[in-house]
Amino acid sequence: MADQTIVQALLLGVLEGLTEFIPVSSTGHILLAGHFLGFDSTGKTFEVLIQVGAILAILSVYAARLWKIATDLPSDPKTQRFVAGILLAFLPAAVIGGLAHGFIKTILFESPMTICIALLVGGVILLWIDKLPLKPKYEDVMDYPPSLCFKIGLFQCLAMIPGTSRSGATIAGALLMGTDKRSAAEFSFFLAMPTMAGAFALDLYKNYDVLTANDVTLIVAGFISAFISAVIVVRYLLDYVSKHGFALFAWWRIFVGSAGLIGLWLIG
Repeated sequence: MADQTIVQALLLGVLEGLTEFIPVSSTGHILLAGHFLGFDSTGKTFEVLIQVGAILAILSVYAARLWKIATDLPSDPKTQRFVAGILLAFLPAAVIGGLAHGFIKTILFESPMTICIALLVGGVILLWIDKLPLKPKYEDVMDYPPSLCFKIGLFQCLAMIPGTSRSGATIAGALLMGTDKRSAAEFSFFLAMPTMAGAFALDLYKNYDVLTANDVTLIVAGFISAFISAVIVVRYLLDYVSKHGFALFAWWRIFVGSAGLIGLWLIG
């Protein structure tokens, strides 16, 4: 049974890494997959803590870029504005996530029906946005004004509902407010770093005392597989969305949401 559970953790970790940075909701996918696999983690910590693998994937792929930002930060006004913009965008989720943590984990995370509906609705919205004749005003994340960053951060708060997608909410909000597709996805990458790190720290603080040795083993397995699969996505996603947009992800959301509803109807 233990071996089977570790295999499940590895599979869920791969799913996390593949879906974290595309607008399909990694949490929604993991919770639905866990529901149908019979995988039940202590306090739903596994689903949050393995995201550190995805965080490290960004850090590894963007290491040179992040180092340049760090070295330029003390003296370059443009870099200072960019970092301030990321912190502003992170602020709404930090406040709401901290205040609503218990409700999110005990109510929303326990509702597969809500996840399926959110996947469907989000897919339709993403298809609509992808077809709009939008004319971008911003094509470089370093040029995003602080007010735009904060508004994108407000959109990110929609992802408190599992199935909505953190990246989907931020990308959709950015596109509607005048960014191009590539920079919207890249800003979502950068915003993921403090957001996911904050969620990881909060969840670990809330649940470290109830985690068992087996829980830790499963989390480590999920973390490793999430890191490997996320590296692949981060390396190739920007080029893909620049050429093809988000329609593929929108249709995938609709397919998974529909399949989930059918599965819930058939087997619960």
